[in-house]
Amino acid sequence: MPFEHPVQTAYSAEMLKALGHPMRLGIVCLISEKKSCTVSQIQESLKLEQAVVSQQLSILRIKNVLVCEREGKNSVYSLKHPCLSVILDCLKTCAPR
Repeated sequence: MPFEHPVQTAYSAEMLKALGHPMRLGIVCLISEKKSCTVSQIQESLKLEQAVVSQQLSILRIKNVLVCEREGKNSVYSLKHPCLSVILDCLKTCAPR
């Protein structure tokens, strides 16, 4: 099914560009697998510094890949569009073994 409007194409392209960075793709894959993650969970799982994780999460939020909700002192991130998991699964099956 083709995109019906150039704005829709541009929106999708921006989301895919955000996923084009290995670190951001790793973050999104982790969040997709766990359904949601805090900054600390991402940091620990991917062995990244908090500032780096926060910077990448900010980009992913701006590009409409992730949403953030506050739970007490924690920011909890999840996929804005759960159907992105299908794209991530496709990428995993395309990767060389």
